[in-house]
Formats: sequence, C-alpha cells, structure tokens
Amino acid sequence: MNSVNQETIMQFLSLMENVDERMKGTFQNMHHGYPTKTLVRFLKAREWNVQKAHKLLIECLQWRIQNEIDNILAKPIIPTDLYRAVRDSQLVGLSGYSKEGLPVIAIGVGLSTFDKASVNYYVKSHIQMNEYRDRVVLPTATKKSGQHINTCLKAVKPLLQERTKRKIQVLQGCGRDELLKIMDYSSLPHFCGKEGSGSSRHSSNGTRDNCFSLDHTFHQQLYNYIKQQAMLIETGLPIRQGSVHVDFPVPDPEDTRIAKTIQCEFHRPANPNGLCNH
Repeated sequence: MNSVNQETIMQFLSLMENVDERMKGTFQNMHHGYPTKTLVRFLKAREWNVQKAHKLLIECLQWRIQNEIDNILAKPIIPTDLYRAVRDSQLVGLSGYSKEGLPVIAIGVGLSTFDKASVNYYVKSHIQMNEYRDRVVLPTATKKSGQHINTCLKAVKPLLQERTKRKIQVLQGCGRDELLKIMDYSSLPHFCGKEGSGSSRHSSNGTRDNCFSLDHTFHQQLYNYIKQQAMLIETGLPIRQGSVHVDFPVPDPEDTRIAKTIQCEFHRPANPNGLCNH
C-alpha cells in the first residue's frame, strides 16, 4: 500500500474517532478487530475519496443502530416450521470451505420464490445470515487460515470496474471440475455434486446434502446459535415471536438503474436476444 493510501486511511481513522459511542460500538461488530481493513473496503467503494467513504460508513452505522442490527442474532424466527418455510423459499447456504479455508457460499439465483412468509421475515433472515457470516464464520475462518478473511460487494459484470472484472470467472455448466481445483468434493454445493451415469462414488445414493435446507449443518448451527443468544438475553422469559421491520433508504435514480441492470443480467440466459427492457 503506497504512502498516499496510507495517508488517506489515517484521515479516515481520524474522522472515525469523532463518532459517538453507539456508532463505535456497532462499528466494532463490523470490523471484528480489523478496523483499517474495513475502512479500506469503504474507501475502495468510493474511489478512495475520504469524505464520500466516511459519509457511506456513517449512513451504514446509523442504519444498523436505527434497526437494532447488533441484536438481530438474538431474535429467532419461530416456530421452527416458519423458519423452515423461509429456508425452503430463500435459497442461500454455506456448503463448506475451500482448500485455503475460505467459506463457500451458494445462492440459488433466480430460484428463490419468497412466497412462504411475509417480506419482513425474509429480510430478517437475510440480515441474520450476513451477520452470522461476519461475526462468527469469517472470524473463525480467519483464525484457522492465519489470514484476514472478509467479504466484498460484487455486482454484475457491466457495472464493475476492470480491476474487479478480472477477478471473476464464469464457469461452464455446473463448474464442478474447476471448483474441485480449489475445494474438496465435500464442500461442493449440492447442485454441483451430481455424478454421471448413476455413479455413487462420493455418496451412497448419488445425491448431496442440500445446503439451502434447514437440515444442512450450516443452517442448523446458525439457527441454534440465534436461539442460544436469545436465551442468554432473555433468561427465564419466553422467546417472543415477530418479524423485524427494517427501514431502507429511498434509492436515488442511479441506484434504481443499477438494480434494473442487475435484474436484467440475472435473467439474461432466458432471453435469447440478450435484450433488457427498462
């Protein structure tokens, strides 16, 4: 990292020293001991413009405080049947880890139906998975690998800068052969693990554990963690049911254009002409 970037980071750190204690507290739940690396993420998102990056981070912290995101991992979706319905219609999961110890997160793009519960439950579940990933999964992976592991924001290719495009590889078919170069078979998402010709070399019945299902190890660990956190906070009190309403800022026209582009790109395979209607 060059001296100019170092100076920019120091300016950002100086600005963050002036935020109030509530913001400092929720910021700790974001950086997990790596404040500088977290600030770099926001700087990169705003082309290393300190003022714009600072504004973005402050808005993020304000959103977390207003919506009590720091406590969301102590608010389980109950009863279990309701949570199972959410999992069956919101297809996201962690299938395992790469050979370098990086979490392998699978998303059923275009396959989630979101029709088994109210939208607030889906929003709540989505945020819970992100928070669990950032507070539990990634710190654990960091300790095991000996290097800091975090997340980054990725959009569809037409919206990315060239340096980010070069980091993305689109695999043919299910991509199993290429994925096996960086992860073991046991970490492949279930939709990449089918054996041809009825082979059962890797499993007793030729099928794999569905990483989207509540029965998968990751989702069992996540759900149990949330229930345990709720018990710690509300010892002796029944767990209260209820979805979480999260406020979202009204997007500006540019954000709306980006959202439409992303939606178009996700559905492009189904459009033989490769055209988008805006």
